[in-house]
Amino acid sequence: MKRLEVRLRREPGQERLVGRLAETGSRSARGQVVFEYDSAFLANPLWLSPFKLPPQAGLIEHRDHDFGPIFGLFDDSLPDGWGLLLMDRFFRQQGSVLAEVSVLDRLAYLGTRTMGALTYHPPAEPSDSSDRILDLQAMARASRKVIEGDAGEVLPLLLRAGGSPGGARPKVLVGVRGDSILSGEDDLPPGYSYWIVKFPAHADSPDAGPTELAYSLMATEAGLTMPPTRLFETPAGERFFGVERFDRRGNRRYHVHTFGNLIHANFRIPSCDYRQLLEVTRILTRNHKDVLECYRRMVFNVLTHNRDDHVKNFAFRMSDEGVWELAPAYDLVFAEGPGGEHTMTVAGEGRAPARRHLLDLAASAGIEAADAESILDQVATAAVEWRTYARRAGVTSKSAQEIEKAIGRCLARLR
Repeated sequence: MKRLEVRLRREPGQERLVGRLAETGSRSARGQVVFEYDSAFLANPLWLSPFKLPPQAGLIEHRDHDFGPIFGLFDDSLPDGWGLLLMDRFFRQQGSVLAEVSVLDRLAYLGTRTMGALTYHPPAEPSDSSDRILDLQAMARASRKVIEGDAGEVLPLLLRAGGSPGGARPKVLVGVRGDSILSGEDDLPPGYSYWIVKFPAHADSPDAGPTELAYSLMATEAGLTMPPTRLFETPAGERFFGVERFDRRGNRRYHVHTFGNLIHANFRIPSCDYRQLLEVTRILTRNHKDVLECYRRMVFNVLTHNRDDHVKNFAFRMSDEGVWELAPAYDLVFAEGPGGEHTMTVAGEGRAPARRHLLDLAASAGIEAADAESILDQVATAAVEWRTYARRAGVTSKSAQEIEKAIGRCLARLR
């Protein structure tokens, strides 16, 4: 039986035992995943996952297999897309049969190199903090080799820097101080801040980085709460989008829970409406400002043709006191979405949400009509200026024009 301790790590040397995970059955015939909160944690608990894993005594069996193999609280520690590809390559190189690699094996592999504040012990291997200086251009080349099926000698470095974040696009976790860039999968020296740097995927245009930067500039102008963003430029002229991580402040870590994993909604299956997101935000944060911010993000996604608005692209962050807040916006891009529709519907409409859908949803969420109209106007004013942000970010004229046409069609539905 595989067992892991789950700890909440605030900063180096400060952590709490949350509880213990176990998986019954043999490696070839795995059984159920169970979790038990530690008695000391229950004496003064934090509600780390209030809907699906509230603090309670005794063994808790994971039974929601339609959602996935493990509770959403711990699934948020696991990568998907790019990080999962790297992890699978590692296990194959170790001679493992992927069908026999359990979800607890994957959590142990990550150990303390996780996003958020939960860590898993004992880790499969000790963290190696040597040779942390990164060459982003080399990392981009290495990521392309991985996608093409030839990991070569660079895979170990990619595994350390790119093995834990979610999302489909290749990316690395870095520490940044001026022009110095280190691998950022673990604690950083003083003066460094934590960033995520994304590389273009195989199907991306060459200016994917500048385009995402332009979207972040447009989102800021539209009033969304955004983390700092920038382009990382290499001597060869490549430009990669980077965003500062909101689960870190210095080496202090913050617990983060995505909307999808909070309610056990599989992000790969479009099944949610923004109505549910607004309701969960109201219940969890108890802050109407967060509900308004969440509504603003929905409007932004609708008006700027970001249809990659799945349930893991919204998250909540817990303060040191255990209070939930809506995390800053992230993964704002131009995207067609599944079948040309929004991944989350807007008052039931996914293909062409219009003004009436946005206003109907506002009313159902308890948002005053005047507030909803004001948000629509502010976001639309920013979206009309797309070309301005595209020029500032260095988006090519061809890409800027294509996106401008799509945004124009979205704006036309406001009338």
